[in-house]
Amino acid sequence: MTLEDFTEFADDGDESVSPRDTDAGSSSGGDDGADPDSDGDAETDATEDDTDTDADPFAAYDVAPSGTDRGLGVVSVSQGLRVAEEDDETTLRAFVTTGNREAVRLGTYLLVPYPDGERLFCRITGLEYAQEFQSDDATEIHARRQMRRDDFTERDYKFMAELEPMSVIYGDGDDMKRRMTDRVPKPGAIVEEAADDAEIKTGLKIPDEGVFLGHLSVGGEKVRTAAEPPTVDYRVKDDYADGDPLAFRHTLVAGGTGSGKTHASKNVLRQYLDADRTYPTGDGRESQMAVVQFDPQDEYAQMHDDNPAIDADTARRLEREGIAHGGHDDSVALVPRVANATYPGEGHRAERVEFTIPFSLARDMPWLVAGSGLNENQYPALLTLLNRFFRDYGDSGTYSQFLSYLDDPALKEELDESGRVHEATFDAVKRRVRGVPGGVFDQDAKPITDLDHTLVRPGGLSVIPTYHLPTSRQKEIVVLAVAGLLVDDKLSNDPDSDRIEETPLLIGMDEAHNFLSDADNVQARKVVQTFTEAAKQGRKERLGLFLITQDPQDIAESVFKQVNTKVVLNLGDEDAIQSVNIPSNLAGKVPYMEKGQMVVYSPDNSEPVELIGLSTCVTRHG
Repeated sequence: MTLEDFTEFADDGDESVSPRDTDAGSSSGGDDGADPDSDGDAETDATEDDTDTDADPFAAYDVAPSGTDRGLGVVSVSQGLRVAEEDDETTLRAFVTTGNREAVRLGTYLLVPYPDGERLFCRITGLEYAQEFQSDDATEIHARRQMRRDDFTERDYKFMAELEPMSVIYGDGDDMKRRMTDRVPKPGAIVEEAADDAEIKTGLKIPDEGVFLGHLSVGGEKVRTAAEPPTVDYRVKDDYADGDPLAFRHTLVAGGTGSGKTHASKNVLRQYLDADRTYPTGDGRESQMAVVQFDPQDEYAQMHDDNPAIDADTARRLEREGIAHGGHDDSVALVPRVANATYPGEGHRAERVEFTIPFSLARDMPWLVAGSGLNENQYPALLTLLNRFFRDYGDSGTYSQFLSYLDDPALKEELDESGRVHEATFDAVKRRVRGVPGGVFDQDAKPITDLDHTLVRPGGLSVIPTYHLPTSRQKEIVVLAVAGLLVDDKLSNDPDSDRIEETPLLIGMDEAHNFLSDADNVQARKVVQTFTEAAKQGRKERLGLFLITQDPQDIAESVFKQVNTKVVLNLGDEDAIQSVNIPSNLAGKVPYMEKGQMVVYSPDNSEPVELIGLSTCVTRHG
């Protein structure tokens, strides 16, 4: 409460006059305020009064405070001070001093020292103005006083920050470690913003080495430290020292249109293709990873080329941070040959190799020729027909021959009379098979089964573009045929290709919701079952899934729950946000994130954090 709170407001907008102003400006001896005993030289008297410091009780003195302020504020016990095993029973608040209030943001990382040198690492989860004095600021006098001012008197209020303990940091340098919060800080302990790269990484459990994803941020601004470079790089574990590399425990990149998910995905995939990044194989050798990327928009083959926007200064900065950049020379566009479809491929300089899907793949993947939903009776009938066909024609049997095979009335009669396939079921399967779009199987190009050494190359990027294919069903057949071929050889005890089986492999699938969604028909369940098994076995088989989607809620739950690392960019759909199952404090930020901002939730790597990706793509983009 200040003297101004007692000021009365005059009518008609007159300025208020305080009692002290009245006393100083008037006298009981005269209307003009002059002393009746004076000689009329008021100016002289005033000057004499001003020089008489002994008579002035309000004289000012220069006083310098002792020492300097440190930190943002201090731990407060005004509303309790408690650290508990249950988060909702923890009470930890800090008073933030007037000069620091504008710089404080939700999510800011802080350090609170203990007397013995250990530090409590925490973050701000709430900010609040509280009353400083036992007075009510919801009054006419207070409101009108504020309305006539341009500033805000911070000292009239307490500014309190609610803190969430995250870990206790102890040790120094390379010996710095973290443990769960098990101590309460002292009342009045100084609260400082975390500004040491090593302390922040230790507090958040961020590895020093691994695959770079972005820079740590709070509220869309990069966290700054006293180190050089001043940013905090976020990386995911990529060796076997602390368990399996997270690449083989699968990654999901989710973001809406324009969120920058393709840009971010290219930057991450380029790190996996770095020449220095190798993985042990079953026979004790070290091998680079092969990346096979399914590309519905013809964007990933651009990774072959350098980004002209990366100048010398940017390149040096990336090199200092250990971020791989530049076009990847060992990039090949494996183009599916489909009748009446031409691939222009004008946006990149990568080598092009055409291939076709041989019908023989349908022997192990019968769902490729199920043109629409098959029920529980029809699917076994399809298996019977395929097995009989390949028994008679061998692996050289074509899709066209299979259609002619189904036109044989004697076959239909024989299967019906033997009770193996009812004639109505036979007709239903025949209609479904004929519903498969033509021109996909057995085209004038090399079968993909003969291109395993081109498809999977240690350190190589193979891009499968599908945007030139006329129908979504054709795209689905191509993607599932090639992906199924890779998965089968990875999981098989008797693989057709030793190259695929032995090479560490990352399968990137853009618009993954189109291929791995839950459905009621049998073939869709078989597809999901195949990739669920791939996700479960990926760790020991050195197989990773890198799924990219704008509709994460449509990906089958059995596949989704095997994903360890989730990279979430801007999503506007509430169902999509809920489906990625990230902590609520970060989920609330997702609809407001700008292009390139992301939330990373990787429980086996770090605490959930907010990041900003590289503003410049490390390869050509766009």
